[in-house]
This record gives sequence, C-alpha cells and structure tokens, in this order.
Amino acid sequence: MKIYDFVGAPNPKKLRVYLAEKGIDIPCESVNIVTGENRSPGFLKKNPLGGLPVLELDDGSHLTESLAIIEYLEELHPKPPMLGTTPLERARVRELERICELGVLSAVAQIFQNTHPFMAGRFKQSADAAENARNRLAANLKVLDALIGGRSFVAGSRPSIADCTLLAALEFSEFAQVPLDPAFKNVTRWYAGFKERPSAQA
Repeated sequence: MKIYDFVGAPNPKKLRVYLAEKGIDIPCESVNIVTGENRSPGFLKKNPLGGLPVLELDDGSHLTESLAIIEYLEELHPKPPMLGTTPLERARVRELERICELGVLSAVAQIFQNTHPFMAGRFKQSADAAENARNRLAANLKVLDALIGGRSFVAGSRPSIADCTLLAALEFSEFAQVPLDPAFKNVTRWYAGFKERPSAQA
C-alpha cells in the first residue's frame, strides 16, 4: 500500500495523525497541490476529483476519501480501537467526527476560500460567504465545546478519529488565520493537550 499525501492540507493531516496513533506504517508520496500536481492526468486517474489523501491498495486500486480510508484501515487494524468498541460507541464517535468535519473544518475551509490571497485566483471570493462561515464556525464550536466538556479526548477517555479530525481542523484554522476563540475553553484545553501528543507531529 501507499498513501498520496501533502503536508499542510487538513485531510492528509487527519490521516497521518490516525496512522501515528495506531502505529501503522504506510509509505507516503507527496503530491504538490500548490503547483497543481494533483490535477495532472496521471493523478486524476487515481482520484478523478483531485483530492488528497489517496490510499493505493496492493492491487493498484484506490480509496479517495480520508474517512473511508480510515474506516478501511480500522477494519484491518482494530487495535487500539479508534472508532469505538460497541455499536453505541461507534455511533457517538462518528457523530462527533462529523461535527468536527462538517461543523468546524468545512467552515474554516469556506473562510479560507473566501479570504486568503492564495485562493483569489481559484474561487470567486465573497465577504458575505466568509462572514456566514465565521458565524457557522462559532456556533458549531460552541456546541462542540459543550459536548467535549471536561473529557480528555473528544469522544471520551481515549483517542478516536474525532480527535484526528479536530486537530487537523484547528491546525488548518491557524494557517487560514482564523484563531481559535479562547472563550471555547474546553476546545482550547483539548487542543493544547492533544498538540503535545507525538501523533500531532505527524
């Protein structure tokens, strides 16, 4: 197997953190999204959408969505469990991961697309869209802050894929110059703590 990756992009980061937490070693090959390498004909054969990460399987086929890749690898490497161990735990982990992905990372991405100079030539930027995304981000972080409460990890007492997604989202938020509001005390505490884990450096 091989992973097509790019350091600096949030979804590849999510996968790298997951791999580090699990202790799974898969070779990586960088695909430069800044120069448009992910839009080359050769890469589009691997992922027609041009997104990263991509997992190349031993038979030459590909998986192209970070969550699908993680769930596939979790089936192959169930220990330590990062999707929960009971039906309810698995549902709760997925629920929280979706909030981190759709509520936080997606909102940050919308802000980035509509405000960052790098994206000016790639998207029709809109100040209104950026403001709407900022409001959505704040509302979703408020919900997530309450859900995390005093827990050590997003979904409970051990790391899960929700932690991987939230770390990637908040690191990307820093890059996008969208600082985390310290009013979200539980998220801020969680972020400071999880950044100290070796996996966060992946």
